Amino acid sequence: MPAAVKTISLALQGGGSHGAFTWGVLDALLEDGRVRIDGVSGASAGAMNAVALGQGYIMAKDKNKDPLEAARETLASFWNEVVTISAVSSPLRNMMDMWLGGWRIAAPNVSPYQTNPLDINPLRKLVEQHFDFERIGRLAEPRIFISATHVNTGKAEIFSGKRLHASSLMASACLPMLFQAVEIDGQHYWDGGFSGNPAMHPLIYRCHASDLLLVQINPITRRAAPIDAGDIMDRVNELTFNASLLAQMRSIDFVNRMLTRGNLDKNRYRPVLLHRIDGGAELEAMPASSKLSADGSMILKLRDLGRKSAQQWLAEHFTDLGRRTSIDISHDYLDDMRMGSLGD
Repeated sequence: MPAAVKTISLALQGGGSHGAFTWGVLDALLEDGRVRIDGVSGASAGAMNAVALGQGYIMAKDKNKDPLEAARETLASFWNEVVTISAVSSPLRNMMDMWLGGWRIAAPNVSPYQTNPLDINPLRKLVEQHFDFERIGRLAEPRIFISATHVNTGKAEIFSGKRLHASSLMASACLPMLFQAVEIDGQHYWDGGFSGNPAMHPLIYRCHASDLLLVQINPITRRAAPIDAGDIMDRVNELTFNASLLAQMRSIDFVNRMLTRGNLDKNRYRPVLLHRIDGGAELEAMPASSKLSADGSMILKLRDLGRKSAQQWLAEHFTDLGRRTSIDISHDYLDDMRMGSLGD
């Protein structure tokens, strides 16, 4: 491993098959070898990537392998299996495409308790067979956190440690128009993207790294207003699943500025250095159908874009780690009210 290793935590958004972009990002970061991963928080497809990453560290211990290479293997194995499942039969392909595509192809007036009374989910068997949740939950580094949304309260529920298991992962990826709510200890949960996409607070308060790298696959802004019905629904979904991200960014920015001014106890709060990798114009320009597809060529295209984006970010911003935030939080995530509210 290179000498100049820097420690980061990773926040992984969910977003259908665009989670394969995150696979590519992780693959490039692991291949580069200059980042040490303290914690990983993910929602939905981001949670799948987080657990697959953790499985690699477990496999490395069992087989005396380099954990970075082992994690690359388990991520590749997971996404290749997703493609394989969708290719087995038409019903499984349709179900996988619906999960990857989210609400866009789900009729909003039909309940999954009617359309899917047996609560069939092709991912459940995959995650139960491939992931050792008990051992992943015991990992000290990286610590894995996945979020789901409590149906009754709307609050984010963080699953880690002993609470990390197949049901909590399925809850994190439970789109309510496709699957029945996942019941855990008598409580019901839906997709984590509603309440924390991804949840950043466990990385801030339960991990040690000052640098937090967001892998963002849902655009905050669009150049043009959507007109097509499918594009309108896509944009509605983006706005819905980015709402929690915007709120968290406001909170992080507020705490950072209060610390700078000396208005908060530095023994209780610490500054967070924020960074981001996204697909930029290339990911934004992909057709809406790309979120709906488990086709192998599309998955690999997204992976390659993720690898390229991460490699470019490393070339431009690796030296920022440990020194400064590399994104413009005010411009990208905050509104004009922030400026006036604090008298800046």
